[in-house]
Amino acid sequence: MKFGETFMEYLNERYQERFLNNCAYVEYKGLKKVLKRCRSYRARDDDDDDDLDHHHDHIEADALSPACQCQSCPVCDEKFFSELMKKAPEIVGFFSSRARHLLHIHVASGLQKYLSCISSCFKNDQQIMVQEGRMLMEYVIMNAIAIRKILKKYDKVHGSINGMKFKSNMRTKHIELLQSPWLLELGTFYMNYNGPSDGESSEFLGQFSCNFVDKPVMTLSLPDSKKLEYDLSCAICLDIVFNPYALSCGHLFCNSCACLAASVLIIDGPKSASQAAKCPVCRELDLLVKTRCKQYWKERLSDERAIMVKQYKEYWDSQTKYAVGYY
Repeated sequence: MKFGETFMEYLNERYQERFLNNCAYVEYKGLKKVLKRCRSYRARDDDDDDDLDHHHDHIEADALSPACQCQSCPVCDEKFFSELMKKAPEIVGFFSSRARHLLHIHVASGLQKYLSCISSCFKNDQQIMVQEGRMLMEYVIMNAIAIRKILKKYDKVHGSINGMKFKSNMRTKHIELLQSPWLLELGTFYMNYNGPSDGESSEFLGQFSCNFVDKPVMTLSLPDSKKLEYDLSCAICLDIVFNPYALSCGHLFCNSCACLAASVLIIDGPKSASQAAKCPVCRELDLLVKTRCKQYWKERLSDERAIMVKQYKEYWDSQTKYAVGYY
């Protein structure tokens, strides 16, 4: 079965269970239609050019796509990338909030646990929590595959690398779905209660496994035969993470090592670090990019400064209008 059909089957099934009510999801079918219209437009446009230039070679539309080295496409770029940039944060936001709530209930104790059960109408038993965790993982995995596949189709149709660049941009903005620390947390929670291969099977759910013998790593095998590895070693002490703490960038550290890097006391925790404190891994990567890719770093720095200036201007303009209207 093609992925488009599998994705639609997943959406229909989850809508019937009311799990996806008011949830964002990738408009895979609609975006695929946009690409089909773009391909037809390009084939027709190239045929017109051939007639004008008196070229007699007939070129099929599918063969044209890899040859096109366009940097942007007015036919579908506005709809395509704006739609994905709108949906991705919404999907991440929904997944993170639901996963955070679920895991918060899981670790709660005493009165807090009792109140959580009351608020959930006494349906908060372990099996239902595992079921919700499974559905949340399905949700983020299926949407992540949809984004990856539609971006790959975009690059194939246009003969470009803009789809790949967009995916890298998602990772930079921390909206890459499969890099969410909550997915790792949820996968661990699921394995703790179901084991690596137990529980209800599903064609939509990836398979988590872990290895602490050779190299501490957790592996997510996706339904489309792709595999992702999450390193479970601390980049500071180089040992298996103890009392792990995940930063917003997705990197894992021992809680004490994260405190050490941020120059805060363990009793205060990493959250007490100043806003200027940076992830040790990201900090070193930033230095590497700055020294090895100087032109790229300068261009990105210039772009970000322009965005900051624009946002500052919009902010102060809005404050000025508010103050004038108030007085």
